Amino acid sequence: MQKMKVTLKSSCLVQPSEPTWHGYMPLTESDQTGVVTHVPTIYFYKPSQDWLTPHDTIFATLKTSLSKVLVHFYPLAGRLRWLDGARLELDCNAKGVQLIDARSESKLDDLGDFTPSPDFHDLIPQINYLAPIEEIPMLSVQLTKFQCGGITLSYTISHAVVDGQSALHFISEWARLARHEPLAAPPFLDRKLLRAGDPPSPQQPRFHHAQFDPPPLLIGQSTNENERKKETTIAMLKMSKIQVETLRNQANAARPPNDTARPHTRYEAVAGHIWKCACRARKHAHSQPTAMGICVDIRKRVQPPLPEKFFGNAIVDVIACSRSGELMRNPLGYAAGRIREAIDSVTSEYVNSAIDFLKNLEDFSRLQDIHALRSNQGPFYGNPNLGVISWIALPLYGLDFGWGKEVFMAPGTHDCDGDSLILPGYDGDGSLVVALCLQAECMEDFKKFFYEDIQNI
Repeated sequence: MQKMKVTLKSSCLVQPSEPTWHGYMPLTESDQTGVVTHVPTIYFYKPSQDWLTPHDTIFATLKTSLSKVLVHFYPLAGRLRWLDGARLELDCNAKGVQLIDARSESKLDDLGDFTPSPDFHDLIPQINYLAPIEEIPMLSVQLTKFQCGGITLSYTISHAVVDGQSALHFISEWARLARHEPLAAPPFLDRKLLRAGDPPSPQQPRFHHAQFDPPPLLIGQSTNENERKKETTIAMLKMSKIQVETLRNQANAARPPNDTARPHTRYEAVAGHIWKCACRARKHAHSQPTAMGICVDIRKRVQPPLPEKFFGNAIVDVIACSRSGELMRNPLGYAAGRIREAIDSVTSEYVNSAIDFLKNLEDFSRLQDIHALRSNQGPFYGNPNLGVISWIALPLYGLDFGWGKEVFMAPGTHDCDGDSLILPGYDGDGSLVVALCLQAECMEDFKKFFYEDIQNI
């Protein structure tokens, strides 16, 4: 297929429909450690026979409802600003979010099974990170109409302001207002619950926070520059409910009969399987150190727990470590156990220690290299490492703005080696989908091991 041609028809800034609070909002330490980039997501809507809503009406509905929902989620209408060149805060100035109207000469069916590809690039708002940070919207949205009448609705949202759960809360409430329904649950906007702006504890951190250490390198290499330059490719690997349960049973198979610990979760089993297969596909030496980055929601782990609709980054990254040989030669329960150990380390005391660790850093640029942030490069978790993020429990599907639910949703383009997401299957039948980016030379072997190893259990 030829490269998809997308024409931008118009772009505007949408501001809250009513006056909102103006002022500077401090960001939490969890916000500060995220790279100043945006996370893209895209929804696909096919036309139906009874779909008579004109495109201009759809765009007007989105614009009006977006203006209304920003009254409640007004931090998204603000802008970031640097403090002392290293830390950030949020200027709630109601400058607005970007809304783009676009057209494509292609048909939605030309996208095939919607696997993320370079064709997605023009369907997703592009952020100019070379612009002053005070000019970059926290949220950009693009509506694209296809020749067949189908549409895509994509958004890219600042990871310095929200995590996945908060982003989906916003999007679902926006859809409710577009359907002329009342807001279901307003966001909880007070970030001081994560001690933003409070003085740090003078004592030394009580834990080792490995997420702030440089990731392991391939044996014999002094930098990861060569690995960063290698061509990557993306795969969407579907797993049936039976395949998922097969992996989970295998992860729990070696547990002693008197083991009272809770069984391994689907995430732990599938993430462990991904880790093992990646080591094999990358042809690691058995002594190769390897790390897996894991994102843990702390809303219910801190004491007292955060409000359910806490709006911000309520996450902590932790690292599971091993050697490739140990992962490859041991049963799946070993990899799942390493992941469980990392997740279980996230207690309320651990979270407070991580916050104090970050607050005590005099030179915060150790974690935030401005040039790297603006060139969309954060810590590299490619070969020999990877990151496996779980979207299993997030309410990803059924986004209805008044013209029906999407036929598919997907993460936007992600082309960094080692990035992976585990999503729930679209039919809600217990299946899962692994969205994975690997070096192109490793992907076919990975897919082979991924499915063959399940069959051979």
